[in-house]
Amino acid sequence: SRSDRVNALPALWLRPKRHPDDKLLLYLHGGAYIMGSIRTHRQFVSYLARAAGVRALLPEYRLAPEHKFPAAVHDAVGIYRTLLADGFAARNIVVAGDSAGGGLTMAALISLRDAGDPLPAAACLLSPWLDLAATGESMSTHAHRDPWFKPRDMPLVADYYCSKDQRRNPLVSPVYGDLSGLPPLYIQVGADEILLSDSTRAAEKVRASGGEVDIEIWPGMWHVFQAFVHLMPEARAATRKIGAYIRQALRAGST
Repeated sequence: SRSDRVNALPALWLRPKRHPDDKLLLYLHGGAYIMGSIRTHRQFVSYLARAAGVRALLPEYRLAPEHKFPAAVHDAVGIYRTLLADGFAARNIVVAGDSAGGGLTMAALISLRDAGDPLPAAACLLSPWLDLAATGESMSTHAHRDPWFKPRDMPLVADYYCSKDQRRNPLVSPVYGDLSGLPPLYIQVGADEILLSDSTRAAEKVRASGGEVDIEIWPGMWHVFQAFVHLMPEARAATRKIGAYIRQALRAGST
């Protein structure tokens, strides 16, 4: 691995033993837009890079509350454009992210599509946070099942990132946006999450617009269960599936 700066932001390049030079996983870490770093996500993204057989770039976008919306979106879009300018073909990039990083992935895709930029081969969303207004049905139906989150806490966390009148902005909460014309999406989400409806509503919207989406709801699992890759067979199985999806997407992109 090698630390660097990409688009003036700290970033870590993670290189599995055997990897093609021209293909890349751009990973946007989670942490509710207020936490997370190269340090917190390095191990998991290393595992993902190995599973996918590609090198990964893990950047540190600016965090709230010091840097509120849209700083993180500008950073994610800027990093992607820097990669294109450095010679990566869009079809050879997959973007992925967990939780807020999944929401940021979607916000970046919407921004890039609207600006007419070439879009990546695919995107992978792990328990994405796609609705900061917290209107999903699972907020109430799964409140007793989710071991991490309480519905009452979600607006408090959202306040750090954006103002109340921005909560339904599609670049804050992509479930309220136009989700047509995006690259293929692969979503993994736990069946016990209060954020489950974020994923199911986004998937329905993508399908309704004619887009391609593969969503898996993992029984008995919680928010970003994949991160427990060294402890749980389910996390390892999920990560292997993400790796296989990335390999397939990049194979398709290179033909």
